[in-house]
Amino acid sequence: MAKGPQFTRYILPILHALREMGGSGTAAEVTDAVIEQEDLPEELLEQTNKNGQSKVRNQIAWARMYLVHSGHIDSSLRGVWRLTDKGQHEDLKALDVASLFKGVQSTFKGPQDEGSTPKSAASVEATESRLEAEETALLPVIKALSSEGFERLCQRLLREHGFQNVRVTGRSGDGGIDGEGILEINPLLSFKVLFQCKRYQGSVGASMIRDFRGALVGKADKGILLTTGSFTMDAKREAIRDGANPIELVDGEKLVRMFEKLELGVKPKVVYEVDMDFFNDFK
Repeated sequence: MAKGPQFTRYILPILHALREMGGSGTAAEVTDAVIEQEDLPEELLEQTNKNGQSKVRNQIAWARMYLVHSGHIDSSLRGVWRLTDKGQHEDLKALDVASLFKGVQSTFKGPQDEGSTPKSAASVEATESRLEAEETALLPVIKALSSEGFERLCQRLLREHGFQNVRVTGRSGDGGIDGEGILEINPLLSFKVLFQCKRYQGSVGASMIRDFRGALVGKADKGILLTTGSFTMDAKREAIRDGANPIELVDGEKLVRMFEKLELGVKPKVVYEVDMDFFNDFK
């Protein structure tokens, strides 16, 4: 492991993953690729920070931010991580992660650590949804709801995203189905969707995906599983397994992004910082 904060261990894996993906990928795709590449155990993936987010995923986001500042990853596209020419062609075997970290760190003003926010990195973090989600601290609020409250919250969220006739139907003997709704694609096409809500702290495994899919048989062609926790890699593979109806997965981090996009239950906050470069011309 490279010397420095724990997140630096993911710097090289991110670069390797992006190269294998053809040079670019969404934040979720790259993060999952790094987790699989490093063969990280589920017990490590289930560790969370004080705001209920995965420590590993948060550390991967920090590693990405340092790669942006080192010039290896382009910061121009929100939600998409793309290698620059430097990131694509540099000899990774000769790349000194400790030196990269120190070089980026030297561009920041004042002492920094994993828990602090480099002032010069503010524009980069504004494009990284995981770091934004941590700042809102929304996830702990959702996790503190009762099971019934979380079901009604999911009902409201689906309504806000265009679902019609959304009903919470959770009851014993329903096979894990908590609600249903109609999604209209166009005036001539709509389909029934069943959803399940899991107010979890840890990870939802593949067996729950299979059980939920079994409960859909004869009732609907599409299912959505929403959780305040996360999904294991096996669960994600099971959700899109060939020959089986796909299950849409919404984990805690995606829940936060959905609420933020709608500004539902959250209020945007604008923060201004002084651009010292602007004033240098007037000295």
